[in-house]
Amino acid sequence: MTNLLERVTPGLAGSATLVVTQEQTAPHVGSGRVPVLATPVMVNLLEAAALDAAERFLPEGHQSLGTDLNVRHLAATPIGMRVTAHAEVTAVDGRTVSFRVWAEDEVERIGEGTHVRVVVNVSRFDARMEKKAAGA
Repeated sequence: MTNLLERVTPGLAGSATLVVTQEQTAPHVGSGRVPVLATPVMVNLLEAAALDAAERFLPEGHQSLGTDLNVRHLAATPIGMRVTAHAEVTAVDGRTVSFRVWAEDEVERIGEGTHVRVVVNVSRFDARMEKKAAGA
């Protein structure tokens, strides 16, 4: 394949959804005391939306890893409410894929920002991690 990411193009979109449970609240994950959707859980959902947008278009043996995430958590979401995260590919540069990301609950937008992922060859990446673990 001449261009590793020839099938990953600006405009591709993905999403991920959850219904907020006690296990996804700030007190449960250790990020606060108010029992609403935790920011780290929203971040995870945004990354899942980015994976949904682009991962299926990667060549066999390749995956993407998050390298940068810049988001604002705009509004709280109570237990029992559905949250949907969205991601849209905005740019592809070599092995780097950039996204616009946002999340909404059933009432309003609750988060927004940007996300960057880099595409790696899984077997080479695993070999580097084994070498690193052996040296630790």
